[in-house]
Amino acid sequence: MTQAQEIAFRQNWDLLAAAAGVDAATAQRIIAREFPNPTLAASTTKISVDNHPSSTESGNGFWDRSYDTVIAINQLFEIGGKRSNRKASAQAGYEAARAQFLDSRRTLELAVTRSYIAATQADENVRVLTQSAGTLRQEATLADIRLRAGAISAADKSQIEITADRFELDARTAQSTAAQARVSLEVLLGFPHAQGDIALGDNLEALSSTNLAPETAPFPERRPDIVAAEAALRKAESDLRLQKSNRIPDPTIFGQYEHEPPDQPNTIGLGVSFPLPLWTRNRGNISAAGAALEQARVVYNKARTQAAGELATARLVYEDAAKRSQQYRDSVRPKSEEIRKSISFAFEKGGSSLLDLLVAERNDNEVRLAAAQSAADLALAIATLKAVTTEMPKGQPTK
Repeated sequence: MTQAQEIAFRQNWDLLAAAAGVDAATAQRIIAREFPNPTLAASTTKISVDNHPSSTESGNGFWDRSYDTVIAINQLFEIGGKRSNRKASAQAGYEAARAQFLDSRRTLELAVTRSYIAATQADENVRVLTQSAGTLRQEATLADIRLRAGAISAADKSQIEITADRFELDARTAQSTAAQARVSLEVLLGFPHAQGDIALGDNLEALSSTNLAPETAPFPERRPDIVAAEAALRKAESDLRLQKSNRIPDPTIFGQYEHEPPDQPNTIGLGVSFPLPLWTRNRGNISAAGAALEQARVVYNKARTQAAGELATARLVYEDAAKRSQQYRDSVRPKSEEIRKSISFAFEKGGSSLLDLLVAERNDNEVRLAAAQSAADLALAIATLKAVTTEMPKGQPTK
């Protein structure tokens, strides 16, 4: 199962898409740190178009002609905290994307575990049903001997064979279920052509060999989805501050050099321009950012509430699954096996009826299937408890 999880971390489509989201957020962080480029402008005027020469006494070169040539450069400066708020928003967006990636990894690990356990449980069901059918086939062979001796009727022998046939049919259905579970697992692992051919290295007994739950904190403060929601909340706060700062006009400083021979001296000019906030004060964008902030706050509170509920549910499910699995393993299953063997031996010796034999076989079959289910439930409960309490490592770099 560990190998399956590692394969999923490398190949799963959803996780690869989440990783691309981190790359996109990284690009936005780079964009937020960039300064606006300056603007260069050059113009030449007073060019004669009526066949009059534009040359001067100094010569006839382009720079010596009586053209008015102006070269200007403009640079926009952001004020009012726009740049710092934009950088803060991009940084929070990056942290949210990274936390979402880790949360996708957390949920993928649980999904692979759930699918793997389902496949191993289906294989165990096939083994149990096949074994039950084989046991009844042996009983049918013994019943044939007793039929010839006149100890039982042909109808009794037929009932044993019918029950064995039913177990075999159930085993075939379980085989189909197991194949479907392996196909689902292969899809999670990112196999391009999922056909259910994957070989599972763990059995259900190995997966449920421990009934110890992982140590958990009272509340997973740094669970990736909570961290992502918190980062999204910070991003929304920065976006609101950015929209409010956009009400302040940004000045554009420009400098120019003017050349106009032969009688005008070269001049240098400086100036500033900025938009006049007469018709709009960015109220629409501010309102939208405020609504997004409230939505992000609701999502963050929901994430915390949902995490608390998932943790409480996972603990209850684990406690119940651990008790059931232990009881089936230590008490119910051994007793059922003992009763089945006892009645089977008595039937062979003529000391019990066919009805007692069939009831014992069916009960034991159901107990073993239920024991497999309880083992699968325990393994999944441990994995779920681990998943709902997984936290991002403390001190992990975010830049």
